[in-house]
Amino acid sequence: QVQLVESGGGLVQAGGSLRLSCVVSGGTFSGYAMGWFRQAPGKEREFVAAISRSGISTTLADSVKGRFTISRDNAKSTMYLQMNSLKPEDTAVYYCAADAHYSGAYSYTQSRVDYWGQGTQVTVST
Repeated sequence: QVQLVESGGGLVQAGGSLRLSCVVSGGTFSGYAMGWFRQAPGKEREFVAAISRSGISTTLADSVKGRFTISRDNAKSTMYLQMNSLKPEDTAVYYCAADAHYSGAYSYTQSRVDYWGQGTQVTVST
């Protein structure tokens, strides 16, 4: 059974940084295109970032470009989201996602996701 476990969330002041991690077990991590989504209170879940199986290709939502970086370490079965210059509007539950069928990072929609993590809360204060 494939499991995705996020960590690294917390409370941070605006302008600060956090690094989220997602560890995958029970499956072949290098065989998944990975992504991050987030859901703020009262809003729908939205795409944040994605990375291809190899890690060569990445995509970022316009709202986080220049501030967030997605990466992965296939040897550690772990994906990361480095979040810098955080803003209050980044406050949300962040979810790790895995796509076992397509290798690329583009058009990484929720319909592609085969496995979800349980989420980790990120709160950015003013």
